[in-house]
Amino acid sequence: MLIINRLERNFLVMNKDQTLQLLGLIRRANALITGEELVVGAIRNKKAKLVLLASDAGKNTTKKISDKAQFYEITVIRDFTREQLSNATGMARSVYAVTNPGFAKKILQKN
Repeated sequence: MLIINRLERNFLVMNKDQTLQLLGLIRRANALITGEELVVGAIRNKKAKLVLLASDAGKNTTKKISDKAQFYEITVIRDFTREQLSNATGMARSVYAVTNPGFAKKILQKN
């Protein structure tokens, strides 16, 4: 399990397999935004509640998403590879934003 610090609060991320399964469900529920530019827009518009960034994403993508998310205080999870995220969603992307607060809360369960 991965622990993420955000604004001095600790979040405990669900089991990796459970998270990937839930990610597929989130996509089918139409509560997932994919692709670098669309995710940046969702972060700016405060629609993104949680961002998943592939651990093997490019340097420019990683910096852009990380900086935007930090500025707008959005949690970023970097615990999955691009292949794992793509297999879970059926879409070959490096960055995803969860827009539904309930799904985001399910992935991030407070300690």
